[in-house]
Amino acid sequence: MCAEALALLRQQEPWFVSLAILGALYVAAVAYRLLHTSGLALCLRGPKDLRRRYGAWAVVTGPTSGIGRSMALELARRGLNLVLVGRDPGALQDIAGTASDTHGVLTKTVQFDFSLVSTPQGEEAMGRLRQAVERLEVGVLVNNAGVATPHATYLHEADAEAWVRMIRVNLWAVTEVTAAVLPGMVERGRGAVVNIGSGAAEALPSYPLYSVYAATKRYVSQFSRSLCVEYRGKGIDVQCQAPLYVDTKMVTNMVTRGGLLSRLIMPTSDAYAGAAARWIGHRRPVCMPNLGHRLQWCLCHFVPDRALAAHRLRENLRQRAVFQLLRSSSGEGIGGRR
Repeated sequence: MCAEALALLRQQEPWFVSLAILGALYVAAVAYRLLHTSGLALCLRGPKDLRRRYGAWAVVTGPTSGIGRSMALELARRGLNLVLVGRDPGALQDIAGTASDTHGVLTKTVQFDFSLVSTPQGEEAMGRLRQAVERLEVGVLVNNAGVATPHATYLHEADAEAWVRMIRVNLWAVTEVTAAVLPGMVERGRGAVVNIGSGAAEALPSYPLYSVYAATKRYVSQFSRSLCVEYRGKGIDVQCQAPLYVDTKMVTNMVTRGGLLSRLIMPTSDAYAGAAARWIGHRRPVCMPNLGHRLQWCLCHFVPDRALAAHRLRENLRQRAVFQLLRSSSGEGIGGRR
């Protein structure tokens, strides 16, 4: 059949042959891109042994709920011991006990309120973290801790201290924790740094009413891109994972839940963590591990930026109204940690 096809091609005009070749190359390029971006290639591979590839311990920040808790338990399921870093001692002990009892791994906890980074209390906590990891073979770091408070508000409406706390947690803490863990990875010549960013800073042209949040997450992605290049030659994989909506406290009241389509658009934190762990070490500096999120990202490329921005503004104004109603009825702020 191949010989007959070649003979048929020789009988055609040169311009036809050239177009046929170009068409075949284009189809092959599209197929490769689809396989690559969809992550189907990852699904065809067996799971990586993260402990053997990177080291025996993982550091996870913000591990007491949402993505952080699910990531900690997923890494423990894969055999990694855990250093759990967060602000609530009781919640830290709870997740440490669950990981130990369920998966038989060793755990350490470090109390650290990341909103106090760059203060004397923050420096003391950073010292405890450095001491905790000093003699451990830390192979994986997951910078998950993050806040989105205040929710959906105009810049001039929120107290400036709220923005400062957000910047400390989402930006400054990521930088300092990474700097604290990297020396050991460099010395051993291996490691993986996973920074949890946001699809709001990658898939969308703007994120109105969450401007500071989106800006801090854009920092995380650019920080990760640069570190990826900087440390690749030292055996360290650096990656920013940028999820869209995941079913956590952070997105409470933001979107309607229920149904198969909703689960595709907004996976549970456990489902997300399973996908996220598979992407660790996949050499792409910024990625969306969840298939549903990647499909949404692809669709965004076909929608004009102006239309996306207008839709996002309408939706976030709706969220603003919801949060204002909740605050007025409860008399309390609405939490925004993962």
